[in-house]
Amino acid sequence: MALAQDPSRPPLYPPAAPPDSVISQPSQRIFANPSVLGMGPSKGLIVRYERMPRFGVKSDAQVVGISNYAGEIDKNARLSIKGYIPAWNRPHLKVVVGLSYEREEFQFNGPATTDYELYRNIEDKGLKSIASQIVMLRPIDEVHWYLARVKGELSGDYNASTDLTTSDYFRFSAEAVYGWKRSPLFSWGVGLQYGYTFGRLSLYPAVLYNRTFNNRWGVEALFPARITARYNVSESSIFYAGYTVDGYNYIIKLRNELSRIGPGGAPIADKQPLQTLELRETEVKFRLRWERELLSFLWMGAEAGYRYNYAFDAFDRTNDDRLKIIDSKFNGAPYASLELFITPPRKLLEKAGVRR
Repeated sequence: MALAQDPSRPPLYPPAAPPDSVISQPSQRIFANPSVLGMGPSKGLIVRYERMPRFGVKSDAQVVGISNYAGEIDKNARLSIKGYIPAWNRPHLKVVVGLSYEREEFQFNGPATTDYELYRNIEDKGLKSIASQIVMLRPIDEVHWYLARVKGELSGDYNASTDLTTSDYFRFSAEAVYGWKRSPLFSWGVGLQYGYTFGRLSLYPAVLYNRTFNNRWGVEALFPARITARYNVSESSIFYAGYTVDGYNYIIKLRNELSRIGPGGAPIADKQPLQTLELRETEVKFRLRWERELLSFLWMGAEAGYRYNYAFDAFDRTNDDRLKIIDSKFNGAPYASLELFITPPRKLLEKAGVRR
């Protein structure tokens, strides 16, 4: 903090968000957290829209009785609305509750709407996710901290509340990180993530690394899910470049049953007709992003890049074997997104003695 306030040093843009602590008295204890000076402002309400132009898709059946598909997708768009509410805010414990709604839409150019059951369902209903999560930050002292998150969501092609059954559509994910705050400019940690980042439910290690190197450059990472370089143009303008790995997992309820047929052409006796599929989507995005302050409480985020689709596969959810039914590949494609988000107003933070 002393480094950041030294008038002989160039300023860091923008100041930390959230800060190490609210320091109203010189003797007040400072508690550690994962943030570092130079990171962008904290986000309260986020509205984001993402769109991709036309790209090709090819689906290969992995079982007898299911047809193949080759065509193009004219539209692939995502809308997401997220909100974060501080539920508990003390120097030694911070709890944030998050709520979100996301919808992904497809429009196929080809026979999908009439001939291909999986894509007909997706195009008619869209893919949706309604989620809630709790994030807890537990500073231990000036150096050590814990971060934990649990999330529950309803994810699939449901249309109304009558379609929803918790056992079918419910998804759970969690993460926990233990970290060290080495200075106001450097914080890192190690932990575990349990979720669908790579399409299927899995547990994998995670390394958090936040560092500001000087008054312009920094890096923010939660490896292997994302790594981002940061360039602070000014207090109200930030550029980012890097990659993210995004995973989605949806339950698809088929309107018409699909039979798993044996090599002889007859349905397999010990397998039920397919009524439900599990869709696992994994993609890697190489991105450039610009965040700009519009008002003291309102920021804009504009992003563009290239999306590489690793998987868009459907698995048998009806029977117990979880066999892959359809192996799909999307062609790589550019994408663009626009985002608006609300942050704590500057005057409110300054009045509380907090630097953003």
